[in-house]
Amino acid sequence: MIDLHTHFLHGIDDGAQTLEESLGLARASVADGVTVCAMTPHIHPGRFENFKSRLSLQVEAFRAALKHHNIPLRITLGAEVRLSIESLEQVLSGEVPFLGRVGGCHIMLLEFPHQTLPLGSMQFINKLLSLNIRPLIAHPERNKAVMADPRRVQPFLDAGCWLQVTAGAIVGDFGETAKKVALQLMDNDQVHLIASDAHNLGARAPSMGLARTALTKRYGAAATQLLVRDRAASILGLTLKPGV
Repeated sequence: MIDLHTHFLHGIDDGAQTLEESLGLARASVADGVTVCAMTPHIHPGRFENFKSRLSLQVEAFRAALKHHNIPLRITLGAEVRLSIESLEQVLSGEVPFLGRVGGCHIMLLEFPHQTLPLGSMQFINKLLSLNIRPLIAHPERNKAVMADPRRVQPFLDAGCWLQVTAGAIVGDFGETAKKVALQLMDNDQVHLIASDAHNLGARAPSMGLARTALTKRYGAAATQLLVRDRAASILGLTLKPGV
């Protein structure tokens, strides 16, 4: 499997706080069946001041630590970017790492505030699209406005956004409402891929394997592979061998 939403890099957001925690998350992810992870620390101006130039160095250091500790996890750099004017300015300055590129568009993991879909969200989306940046919207099933009315994602899909649902939500880790909304989006074929959004080894541990089992039972192996591997591989530009 491939996981395009993780918070393994330590000491820079609300994810891992020490290198030991980072390595523990990496080991847990490998044990769960993941071979490739994107490091996606928060870019949230005013709260988590992260920039591509600094994050690139931290990814290289973590890659060396994984090699030193014989943890067979391939990592790439992305970011979870909070919707804000300041974030857009950071995009324009080249200090936001993208997940990859598909069909001429950069793919950027975009986070809405948890409580709402702010006024002006569509203008923000349209600006990104005009820059050939396709938003991959993180965990819509946990946004309070979408939880109240899942139909509110449709304008963003119509504009060209993709949706990323959290693996833990599918198995009930974020409550019954989030699970219900996640599965409703899945049933409507509105979800592009599944990712862990893992932050720690407690309540926010990697859970891609559990989600894959649940999705396979509900939708079959072929559809599940698209969600937990193939579409992510396309974003990263990877050609995978069978079973990877």
